Amino acid sequence: MTDKNIDKKVAERKSTQHKARMQSVKSKVDLRIDDAQEERGILIVITGNGKGKSTSGFGTIARAVGHGLTAAVVQYIKGTWTCGERTLLENAGVSFDVMATGFTWNTQDKSLDIAAAQKVWQKNKALLNDPSIDVLLLDELTYMVAYKYIDLDEVITALKSRPKDQHVIITGRGCHRDIIALADTVSEVQSIKHAFDNGIKAQQGIDW
Repeated sequence: MTDKNIDKKVAERKSTQHKARMQSVKSKVDLRIDDAQEERGILIVITGNGKGKSTSGFGTIARAVGHGLTAAVVQYIKGTWTCGERTLLENAGVSFDVMATGFTWNTQDKSLDIAAAQKVWQKNKALLNDPSIDVLLLDELTYMVAYKYIDLDEVITALKSRPKDQHVIITGRGCHRDIIALADTVSEVQSIKHAFDNGIKAQQGIDW
């Protein structure tokens, strides 16, 4: 047998083996798809110390809007500077409720922060009780719970009592374990490198 024929046989064998592996994978995936038939709103948590949590949440909101769903955003902590996502998504019909006090180290006024958080939380609760909202992003809510600006039990009750088909996305570092336990999907974003740590300033369109 010539080298050319040997190479052909090896290639055919590898192709057959690959096809068999992919058929096995497909069968397993098909079984999981068949088993996952429940339809209801899901609670997604995106936490961790890495960059991209809010970005991921906004990406899901954009996807939902692209499919014709009604979406809303509640922003805690952030809000004192132009938000590119807000500029884009408001033009697509997404409502925003923003705490608009900035970071706590900027305000340096705990009572002001608590009052601002509670004001936005009241609007947040109304959205969690609104069946017309298909997808709701609660950006940086985790900090409000960690700082005890918003009561954890009240958050848990509101999440459990929301309309059956409403999807909720919660972002922020240090998500409380009780919210993680309640969630259907939890992703942890870890930082390997960050430009800011190397003296590169936050830049419009990339970081905000």
